[in-house]
Amino acid sequence: VKVQTWVNGIEDAEFVGVGARFGTAIVSKEKNANQRRLVLSDPRDCCSHPKNKLDNDVIMVDRGHCKFTTKANNAQAANASALLIINNQKELYKMVCDPDETDLDIHIPTVMLPQDAGVSLEKMLTSNSSVSVQLYSPKRPLVDIAEVFLWLMAVGTILCASYWSAWSAREAAIEHDKLLKVTCS
Repeated sequence: VKVQTWVNGIEDAEFVGVGARFGTAIVSKEKNANQRRLVLSDPRDCCSHPKNKLDNDVIMVDRGHCKFTTKANNAQAANASALLIINNQKELYKMVCDPDETDLDIHIPTVMLPQDAGVSLEKMLTSNSSVSVQLYSPKRPLVDIAEVFLWLMAVGTILCASYWSAWSAREAAIEHDKLLKVTCS
């Protein structure tokens, strides 16, 4: 999932996150994605109903203290349009539901961003700037051209190495035969 940011109306950084396996699907084309105001949750973990008044805003929360679905339900109940969960580590993990969860009536998209993205977004928000975001998830092609190219390079390298090995062995055999003919004469 791509998260494009604007600070005071000027396009800024783009972050890459992971979408949840619950909630609404995120649009695939940037031109179809809505730009929404970003707000910081109070409380930061969103494990209880946020105190902020949201007007279809994207709410940013910290990971931990409760389930992802609890955060999403609380954000949705507060009228958020989407939920950004900032991971407490640099890596990203899949956001899945526990097998026994039944409260999955979530209609907002949920995205996890790495810790460093959260630090950047928080700096933008705390500098008294107006920050807005746009979430979209480009469709991945069935065949990645880069992977095909790397595979062709690998096969080509092996073929060239095999040809070079056979050619140099042939040259060495010819040279060896010449030496034998010279010494036998």
